[in-house]
Amino acid sequence: TGGGFPGIPLAILSPETDFLLVDSIGKKIKVVDAVAEALQLKNVRTAHSRVEEIPEAFDFIVSRAVTDLPTFYQWVRKKVSRTSRNELANGILYLKGGDLSEELRTLPVKAFYEYPISCWFSEEFFKEKKIIHIPVK
Repeated sequence: TGGGFPGIPLAILSPETDFLLVDSIGKKIKVVDAVAEALQLKNVRTAHSRVEEIPEAFDFIVSRAVTDLPTFYQWVRKKVSRTSRNELANGILYLKGGDLSEELRTLPVKAFYEYPISCWFSEEFFKEKKIIHIPVK
């Protein structure tokens, strides 16, 4: 979760959705805990852990560029719930910028969707940023 982005803004925008924000660095989790408490976010839990160690399953795993996408996929693919309750298929939502062609080419799955963030935000910063959705079955 780093400093809580995108988890904290998502929790604010979706108060009916539960979020588990994970980071292996304790001081980052302390900051996220303090922010969630100050904002009275009842839908946020935190874990001082590595994602590989989390025993739960989730509808979506959301991350922003913590490592290359094929590595991240291997870490989290078994943590996606097989029961889908949403319009969007359960899976991984990965936020990343730059040229992703090599990472996408080496993904062990071929079903994924790219959404340019520039569809929603016109600022130059978002020009080359994307959300990659990898449905996990």
